[in-house]
Amino acid sequence: MSRPLGGEVSVRVEAPVDRVWALVSDVTRIGEFSPETFEARWTRGSTGPAVGATFKGHVKRNGVGPTYWSGCRVTRCEPERVFEFAVGTDTVSVTHWGYRLEPEGTGTRVTEYYRLEPSLPLRLYWLVLGRLRGRTNERGMRTTLERMKTVLEEEQ
Repeated sequence: MSRPLGGEVSVRVEAPVDRVWALVSDVTRIGEFSPETFEARWTRGSTGPAVGATFKGHVKRNGVGPTYWSGCRVTRCEPERVFEFAVGTDTVSVTHWGYRLEPEGTGTRVTEYYRLEPSLPLRLYWLVLGRLRGRTNERGMRTTLERMKTVLEEEQ
């Protein structure tokens, strides 16, 4: 049985879903939280989360380098439920990243996830380096979510 081409991490945040949504869908704030993406900005006239909106993320791979800009396009935008974007070019998506939100009592369960496109080159990459990269991604997602949690809970 093959392993999925991706992973996810969930954290419960003691904040209402509308506040969590406002944070996870504001790509310009990702640099405050992510260990790899240290800044992002909306592009091509996009100003906020909507399907088709575009932005660029400035990434320092593994937190040490190389450093590069990644083009992104919002692929799912369901306010207070799902925010997802594809990373790649206008014609080729490599990875999808996203956040799922679920109200949970007085707080919100937020899940950050990623999945690689199931193309042959990415399947081969995942076969060889998937376990290592998957662990790195999961550590990064946990760090991102814990930092978001701290900010959201301090703002209460």
